[in-house]
Amino acid sequence: MISVLIVEDDPMVAKINEHYLSQLDGFRCIGVAKNSHEAVDFLINYSVDLLLLDIYMPGRNGLELLSSIRKKNESVDIIIISAESGKESIRKALRFGVVDYLIKPFTFERFRDALLKYQKKISLLNAHSQLSQDELDQLLHPPVNKRTSPKPLPKGLTRETLQRVVHHIIQRKKEPFTTEALAKDVGISRISMRKYLSFLLDIGYLHLELEYKSNGRPAHLYTLKNLKALSPYLEAAD
Repeated sequence: MISVLIVEDDPMVAKINEHYLSQLDGFRCIGVAKNSHEAVDFLINYSVDLLLLDIYMPGRNGLELLSSIRKKNESVDIIIISAESGKESIRKALRFGVVDYLIKPFTFERFRDALLKYQKKISLLNAHSQLSQDELDQLLHPPVNKRTSPKPLPKGLTRETLQRVVHHIIQRKKEPFTTEALAKDVGISRISMRKYLSFLLDIGYLHLELEYKSNGRPAHLYTLKNLKALSPYLEAAD
């Protein structure tokens, strides 16, 4: 089991990352740190295999924490998850040997790919005391999968808005929501939101229940049903 510490100051983003992690076998979230100070304390007291590390945090930022960890030769691997997309920050993170770098917002599929590639690498290293050249090549130069274009969306929908809609749905986890409530959170009209929810129902991403009130008019309540149903539309498939 790979033990993971999430280092993220935004509690909602931390919950999303923790939820994503719970979908993957072989990983266990053992804690959430809101800043670098909490992360250092956690590393002192617990055995951690992998950090999911944000860059923008109050006090010492993620890159400064990464530098400190490497200077101390801490045996922990790190995946950056941040809105920071500047080339200098990315170069610095790569120089410090991060396993992967995810730029917010990202899809569950991109998150899954990063974690599963890391898991495969750890499994290979743990399986042998010595590696052959072929095994080392698999580790350092994994084969590139041919990818196809994402499936087209229905007319009138955009991937950018769809990602925002999905982000707010995931934040709610399994809690039911209405069209009006989600439209307010995302910042689009109810008419537009109905189009996105209709599409998500059609592909099996959402579940719909009707709740009948005393006035006889049913309320439409949606809940998250299947995260994987959306992958062909937001990201190129393997």
